[in-house]
Amino acid sequence: MTDSKQYSHDHQAVTGILITNLGTPDEPTTAGLRRYLAEFLWDPRIVDMPRPLWWLILHGFILRFRPSRSAASYRTVWTEDGSPLLSISKKQLEALRQLLSQQVNGPVVVELGMRYGNPSISSALERLRDANAQRVLVFPLYPQNSCSTTASTFDAVAATVEKWRWLPEFRFINQYHDDANYIEVLAASIREAWSDREQSEKLLFSFHGTPKRFHTDGDPYFVQCHQTAQLVAERLGLDKDRWQLTFQSIFGREEWLKPYTIETLRELGAGGVTSVDIVCPGFSADCLETIEEISVENRDAFIEAGGKSFNYIPALNDRADHISALASLVQKNITDWA
Repeated sequence: MTDSKQYSHDHQAVTGILITNLGTPDEPTTAGLRRYLAEFLWDPRIVDMPRPLWWLILHGFILRFRPSRSAASYRTVWTEDGSPLLSISKKQLEALRQLLSQQVNGPVVVELGMRYGNPSISSALERLRDANAQRVLVFPLYPQNSCSTTASTFDAVAATVEKWRWLPEFRFINQYHDDANYIEVLAASIREAWSDREQSEKLLFSFHGTPKRFHTDGDPYFVQCHQTAQLVAERLGLDKDRWQLTFQSIFGREEWLKPYTIETLRELGAGGVTSVDIVCPGFSADCLETIEEISVENRDAFIEAGGKSFNYIPALNDRADHISALASLVQKNITDWA
């Protein structure tokens, strides 16, 4: 089958920027979570078990019980504008559009696509094609490169354009974990938190976990997480005993990257550490994993273990210096295009 979309050859060509993130359910209901989890968990980049066996587990067990529990969690963070991740991502989109329109020579069109859920990567690419984007920069907002996020985004882009008659020139930002502007904005966000309250005894850098075997099979994520944390700690002038790197959001029974965030917090609380600051540098926007898992579940674990003060430092979201850092990365990659 080939693409049958009508194409006009006399439209002005533009440069397309596709920013992406993981995604969110359309609504915080059992049905909404079942649709979202079915798409998310069926991706072989997320769960790479043999497909027939995984289909039986997914549809015979997980999608029968997990959606209702996940929906209850999403309802605790849902806002009038929908899920925090989508609401913040839309603000990032508009801010980036405005800034790039001022900074880039030539017509630039910026669109948002989510790897799972809506607006989809496919729909965003179609909007770019309708705008006659003959060059497209794909920018997944994952600072650290993982096969389960960055590579999966590439899969979605490839699946969308495989039947297009004419392909744009594509470029792909596959990581920015050590970008100087990104590191400085992270450090600035932590400094600002400390300007409002006393610095805690320990600063935790909590990253989303992945199975340990991904790392042993060549995934760069573990190394890049450590590099990000080290660079920020150096920028803040922190001694090694004042900070620690951990991994959150563990799923399934196999071993994931360690140390685990929630176990570390329990150990710190039980060991006499009374105050903790925690930041999640791998999340470009706050979402369920930061607002509910970190700020509620992990906070409770620390306090119950003996801790006294727990402070979550928000994601970079749509703060102006973060948008400026993202715009700089875009410009670096499209200078010769524009």
